[in-house]
Amino acid sequence: MRIESRTLNNWLPRAVLVGACAAVAASSVLGAASDGQPAGSAVVREKPVANPKLDHSGRKRVGKASFYAKMFNGRKMANGKRMDPRDDNAASKTLPLGTTAKVTNLETGRSAVVTIEDRGPYVKGRIVDLSPATAQSIGISERSGLADVEVTPIAVPQPDGSVKPGAAARETEALATPATR
Repeated sequence: MRIESRTLNNWLPRAVLVGACAAVAASSVLGAASDGQPAGSAVVREKPVANPKLDHSGRKRVGKASFYAKMFNGRKMANGKRMDPRDDNAASKTLPLGTTAKVTNLETGRSAVVTIEDRGPYVKGRIVDLSPATAQSIGISERSGLADVEVTPIAVPQPDGSVKPGAAARETEALATPATR
């Protein structure tokens, strides 16, 4: 009888541990599939940074864009305003709040102008979260959920209160200025 109870005591904790590991693995796969990722690929979430290192350079960047989930509708953003899914708001980890930027879907070629009003996305590899209306206007559907985009700042607020023209402002100026001969 003592041998059986020792065997049972050794087996039970291992079974619980194996069951817990299986549950975590299953939830990761299900979470990845519902997050616009193919089933079986893990979504790596980054920790939010209280004071991220901001990029005031105004340079363009290329990466993945996603859009705000419905659960964020009406929640406060980093600038204190409520998230409106019909607005042109967007979230960036590194662009200063108040930055105006042109976001171009590299697959469709469609662009929209957004204002950075929130921090995020906190999923590795993503550079911008867009409002659902903006995402739809550049061709990101709820079904696909993600797109490769180019984010080109137009106007970047500086720490001293001034505003620096971004790469998109310089492109626009170059097109508007007639060539001198």
